[in-house]
Amino acid sequence: MRLNIDIDENHEETSVTIQAKEWSEELEEIAAVIKKRKQRRLFGMDEEQTVLLNPPDIDYIYAQKRKVFAVIKDRELEIRMKLYEIEEILIPYQFMRFSKSVIGNLGRIERFELSFNGNLCVYFQSGSKEYITRKYVKPIKDQLMKGGQ
Repeated sequence: MRLNIDIDENHEETSVTIQAKEWSEELEEIAAVIKKRKQRRLFGMDEEQTVLLNPPDIDYIYAQKRKVFAVIKDRELEIRMKLYEIEEILIPYQFMRFSKSVIGNLGRIERFELSFNGNLCVYFQSGSKEYITRKYVKPIKDQLMKGGQ
């Protein structure tokens, strides 16, 4: 891989252009790092307080009855955003889709068990658990085999 950097006071703003023959995991990682630099913040609601959320501390985020919640240890905080918006923000932080209504943090997984129906039951370091539906099992296993990065 070759890296070219052109610093010139005539440039109006920073622009990144990547030229490649095809998309690769390496490009995925580079894009994630670049996107992470200007990430929006996540805020959770705990009763009447607004709490700044640290993505590496979140076990998973789920949607239920038109509301979205983040699970951190033994707490559930409401996030007033759509699940797909949160998913975009959390891509650089090792989050992946577990099901239609759940996004999980691969970095917080302690262990998992295969269910008889093909789903995975995931146990997080905090003791909480969630299920990965069959559609998402293979991509998650592949990502975990690579070290979750």
